[in-house]
Amino acid sequence: MSLSLHDASVPVFLRYLAQLRDLVSKAERFATERGVRPSDLLAAKLAPDMLSFERQVAIAANFTLRAAFPLAGEAVPTEGTFPETFEGLHARIDRAALLLGALEPSQFVTAGTRVTESRAGEALVRLSAPEFLFQYALPNFFFHFTAAYAVLRHQGVPLGKQDFDGFHRYTVQPSPR
Repeated sequence: MSLSLHDASVPVFLRYLAQLRDLVSKAERFATERGVRPSDLLAAKLAPDMLSFERQVAIAANFTLRAAFPLAGEAVPTEGTFPETFEGLHARIDRAALLLGALEPSQFVTAGTRVTESRAGEALVRLSAPEFLFQYALPNFFFHFTAAYAVLRHQGVPLGKQDFDGFHRYTVQPSPR
């Protein structure tokens, strides 16, 4: 069985966008239940020079489009303008999922022959499509997803591995170590 670049990207991104959406929902509920100002949770960071929770989520959602559209031979859609609120994050994630879901597997048939360029900070990354997906795009998506998860954990939002991947189940939450 060979794995297409579509199968290695779009379904993975769609699954984890749903997980990311759930993280945002849990953060929103936490803020409401604990009387935390939403703006404080959205602006939370692990370190002063780090991007905020809100930016980590936005970048993760946008990265799915920056990854999949070039693989499909399409221009990357604009990021769009969304408010820096929980509602704005939900809308951004939903838009990314909708756009990804519209990509057809047939658009990826010749993806393996493409060379993809992307900005990595101030660097220009130019890689074959498989290298782009596996060595650059997927790691970057999961970096920002993980940073968003870690910021919420640091702020006391009760999350576990099951909230990250959606596969794990625990009858009793493992105690923090």
